[in-house]
Amino acid sequence: MTTVLAPVAGTAVGLAAVPDPVFSQAMVGPGSAIDPRREPGQAVAPISGTIVKLRAHAYIVMGDDGRGVLVHLGIDTVQLKGEGFRLLAAEGDRVRAGQPVVFWDPAAVEAGGRSPICPVVALDAAAGEVDGEVRGGVGAGDELFRWS
Repeated sequence: MTTVLAPVAGTAVGLAAVPDPVFSQAMVGPGSAIDPRREPGQAVAPISGTIVKLRAHAYIVMGDDGRGVLVHLGIDTVQLKGEGFRLLAAEGDRVRAGQPVVFWDPAAVEAGGRSPICPVVALDAAAGEVDGEVRGGVGAGDELFRWS
């Protein structure tokens, strides 16, 4: 069982609420999403492991058990080319669950006409492997869902 933590503070919602069909239809994998608080803050590692991909707007942490979790900070934020994001870790770093990875400002993302909603995806998981999804208010580092 892998416990996946909320990478940002806000309101936990289902992936269906994400305004991008790749995420809302779980094409990348099952998981959850967070509508973040509209204030600058840190996005943290959802699990302990190694950062295998790190871009300003998204990152993947791979656990020692081979399970990877994708965090995507907003929708279409790749178009910002890193503007408004500051990396707090590096690709290849070992991180513990809850450790800061990226600093960003969801209000600035929204002001630029993009959704700041954050999909959190269990990569290569079957739909039935994700359960216990939390809904409602969460803090960064709170349990978001379990991956069995």
